[in-house]
Amino acid sequence: MGRIETLSKIKKTGLVAVIRGDSIEQAERITEACIEGGVAAIELTFTVPKAHKLIEYMADKYGSKGDIIIGAGTVLDSETARIAILSGAEYVVAPYFDEGTVRLCNRYGIPSMPGVFTPTEAVRAAEAGADVLKIFPGDVATPAFIKSVLGPLPQFDMMPSGGVDVNNVGAWIKAGAIAVGAGGSLTGSAKTGDYKAITEKAKLFIEKINEARGL
Repeated sequence: MGRIETLSKIKKTGLVAVIRGDSIEQAERITEACIEGGVAAIELTFTVPKAHKLIEYMADKYGSKGDIIIGAGTVLDSETARIAILSGAEYVVAPYFDEGTVRLCNRYGIPSMPGVFTPTEAVRAAEAGADVLKIFPGDVATPAFIKSVLGPLPQFDMMPSGGVDVNNVGAWIKAGAIAVGAGGSLTGSAKTGDYKAITEKAKLFIEKINEARGL
């Protein structure tokens, strides 16, 4: 899937599942539960042990189908970004803006989503070539941040992550977010082994996103 197609898919579905886990096996089960619930964009974070192997496995499993997008998260530098991309990641998400990472993603034609928290960071990331600005941490920024920044800078695509849940996801979308990243609020029940609850929560997230979009 090309860069434009990947971004279009993320915007269309509106939900990126942020996958963390204590092992590859647990992260894989969380991923499958999210996909079963209708999530199309999966962010496999580098906090998972041997994350590049999980990215490679999931990219091989779903890459040819075109309906599931496998990305990499918690990418802290360009070296890690390259590992992720060579492992099959179709987009790269970072908790902060690192110009080298964005430049490398552009070199490979892979969408980058660096974390920003101020208008200055947002502009610098956009000027460097970032595709989507990840508003992080979202629970501190609040939906009002996106609405305010989009006033003078309506050309930016923004996606909050951190603190997004089914109770506030609608507010984020209505404020102008093109999508949201959901981690613990979506996958937290994995700690007790309840993967079915993850599937049901994913369905509820998508329902709330569609309601906010008037669909």
